[in-house]
Amino acid sequence: MDLRIDHPLYLLLFIPVLMYFGWAWLQSSKRYNKEHKIIFYMRVVAISLLIFALSAPYILLPVKEEQVVFLVDRSASMKGTEKDIASWIQESIESSKDYQSKGVYSFASGVQTDLGLTADNINLPVWSALKDSGQTNLANALQLVSNVVDRNKATRIVLFSDGVETAGSTMDQLSRLQNSNIQIDTVKVDKPVKQDVAITSFETPPVAYKGERQQLTVQIEASTNTTGELLLSANDKVIEKQKVQLDSGSNTVTFRHTAKGDGLIKYDVQLKMAEDALLENNELTSVTTVQGTPRILLVHGDDVKSSSLSNIIDQSTMKVDDISAIELPSMQSSYIGYDAIIFDNVSGHLVGEKKMTMIEQAVKNFGMGFMMIGGENSFGLGGYFKTPIETILPVEMEVKGKEQIPSLGLTIVLDRSGSMSGNKINLAKEAAARSVELLREEDTFGFIAFDDRPWEIIPPTPLKDKKQAIEQILSVAPNGGTEIYTSLSLAYERMQDIKLQRKHIILLTDGQAATNNSYEQLIAEGKKANITLSTVAIGQDSDRSLLQYLAEAGAGRFYDVADEETIPSILSRETSMLTRTYIEDNPFYPIIGGGTKWQSLFKDGVPKMNAYIATTAKQTANVIAESEKDDPVFAEWKYGLGKTMAFTSDTTGKWSGDWARFQGWSDFWNTTVSELLPAYNEVPYNIQQQSDGSFIVSDPTAQSAFMDIVVVDEKGEELSINEEPLAPGKTRVNFEHGPGLVFFRVSNDEKGMYQAGLTIPYSTEYKIQPDNTKLLKELSTKTDGKELTDPAEAFRKLPTSSSNEQSIAQWLVFTAMLLFFIDITLRRFGLTSLLNIPKGLRRTKKETKHEDHLNVSELLKNKKTR
Repeated sequence: MDLRIDHPLYLLLFIPVLMYFGWAWLQSSKRYNKEHKIIFYMRVVAISLLIFALSAPYILLPVKEEQVVFLVDRSASMKGTEKDIASWIQESIESSKDYQSKGVYSFASGVQTDLGLTADNINLPVWSALKDSGQTNLANALQLVSNVVDRNKATRIVLFSDGVETAGSTMDQLSRLQNSNIQIDTVKVDKPVKQDVAITSFETPPVAYKGERQQLTVQIEASTNTTGELLLSANDKVIEKQKVQLDSGSNTVTFRHTAKGDGLIKYDVQLKMAEDALLENNELTSVTTVQGTPRILLVHGDDVKSSSLSNIIDQSTMKVDDISAIELPSMQSSYIGYDAIIFDNVSGHLVGEKKMTMIEQAVKNFGMGFMMIGGENSFGLGGYFKTPIETILPVEMEVKGKEQIPSLGLTIVLDRSGSMSGNKINLAKEAAARSVELLREEDTFGFIAFDDRPWEIIPPTPLKDKKQAIEQILSVAPNGGTEIYTSLSLAYERMQDIKLQRKHIILLTDGQAATNNSYEQLIAEGKKANITLSTVAIGQDSDRSLLQYLAEAGAGRFYDVADEETIPSILSRETSMLTRTYIEDNPFYPIIGGGTKWQSLFKDGVPKMNAYIATTAKQTANVIAESEKDDPVFAEWKYGLGKTMAFTSDTTGKWSGDWARFQGWSDFWNTTVSELLPAYNEVPYNIQQQSDGSFIVSDPTAQSAFMDIVVVDEKGEELSINEEPLAPGKTRVNFEHGPGLVFFRVSNDEKGMYQAGLTIPYSTEYKIQPDNTKLLKELSTKTDGKELTDPAEAFRKLPTSSSNEQSIAQWLVFTAMLLFFIDITLRRFGLTSLLNIPKGLRRTKKETKHEDHLNVSELLKNKKTR
């Protein structure tokens, strides 16, 4: 039995308490009689018991129970060992005793419970998948498991691992484990012998010049002599293949490549092997910035072969890549490589919000310029309402302050069948919500969700409460089959008799539905009531031919959606096109402002313009040209580090009219593109990755007291970073990110901006490295454990004993209360009175007996007299 306390600091209260009682004794002890001294001693004992109770004392009662925990390393380096480990554990469990609890936990970067601690007879379950096997955090696993077990019971952790840790430090946990009731045994598992080859480094020059022959160096580590094929890619296109003969150990392979273009080049090297243990270590990426002429990405719609601007911009001073919207890249590095991007009459549904987000990041954090040019597929008519593109432009898509907008009615018929679950229905509901925001309160809106039958969520009524309508839309959940005709028929029926100038239905579905009813008759009846229909086919399983026919018959538009992210832009575009008031097609003479550099282009007069798309200038935008209705025709502003422009007419001459024929047309566009280019000076900041995964960003001149640092990944997402200033002009940056390419933007007010792409390599878990048997031996030795070979030894008798905690604080409090009760009694009645109670009782009884005797004698005497 062992006595322990949890809060020993409370025992310090004895010092003032004993000092007080000592003082009280010295002051009054001479006047104390026996009774007073007893009360004094009782008070001292009672107060002492209460103080001791505050320290939470308890006794440890010995018990026979023991705990054995199997802790299994299931990181990537232990791949292929699970079956053997499971057999070892199962054989070991068969030798367990009734008083021994057992549990199984596995770990990699995190820890999961495979079998909770139990004393029952068990069978090891099948290993469940781990979320992330790319790291080994043994220290974290030991800490968590040691906190799970009962610390008062003798515990043994049986560790299955190769001893290689890539996160945390086990040695930091060792001192704590040495002072605990835990013993660690280790089991060395023989891993399957597999050939492994890893690319350990890939170096390219950070900066090169156009036409310079660059040297690209690849370091490869091989476990055995072997052969393979090395592929070199530039901006995701394979440019060279090379057969390589690899020796066991370190190998160096060199490529030489001449950059024909300029801007940012993403190099990727990949090793292909016939047999390889780990594929994760066969690829690395590096980035080189090639200095040369400015690069412009000119994007046109899918209805033309090229943008008319490609023949206007002076390509002798800048390089122009003219692509269609569907060819837009899907990697952040591809956008950062350009100095400016121009959308020439591009519909938003061809772009998608993921790519829009990447463009927004390139403008905001890397100083790229962006411009949108008008046309029937652009601005509000292009479905850019509430998108990242609208965020960066100097104009808003919503037209404010316009009058004489026709009365509108819109009904959305949305497929909510089970196949729409996940991202599809979420994006579709978000798209419907955006459509609600675009409508006015006096417009009519209806919403039908259908599975194997229609569910009328919102009947077609004037839109008085947008917030409530949006909440109703977002509450729809996927379920059931697909039946299109009845739902479409209900939409037509509800809108048939509503008196509106324009009535439109949008049908979204990812499925097929057979029917014997006539769509042709349904749509023909709708046309008589001025109802139009557009359809959206989502995914490969939708009935495209039917939906395309419905859109053509319904005088609407058909959208074939391969990328779900484009759904919101499609519905936004459809809603915007309902009004057609976005297009201002009355010829006019624009009013030129914006400063001398723009006014000088029109010194001989301002040509007439035929049409433009109506937008609303943002509050801080610089309007260079505006219409007679005060609508912006040409505007610019700063967004983040970049500049963006909006030209709401077109480049073909259909809308721009005489502008496309006047002498200064070419000068106007070349001036515009020049203004769009980023104006920053590259500052030679150093960015170095550390062994712990952090990055050190420094200014070699030590003149940057403040550095604004932004990190963006290849998906265009800005990463959350933690900055730790180390010295003037030197900062440590930490952030979470897996292997791949990230982009740093470093800037300050005085020196401008610097940008660089850096590669985060694969985890050290995938490196070729020997087992760390030294660590495993140290763990077992310092905790009095063993290196096990026999499974039965895991349940041998533990050297320490188990115990149960039994608190005695309540007994101490009870005893103190009893002493206080006796104290009160003594002070109330006195010790002498209490001691005299028995004598008093005896005397009273004797007197009573004598009185009774007298009374009887007197009665007898009186009787004789009579």
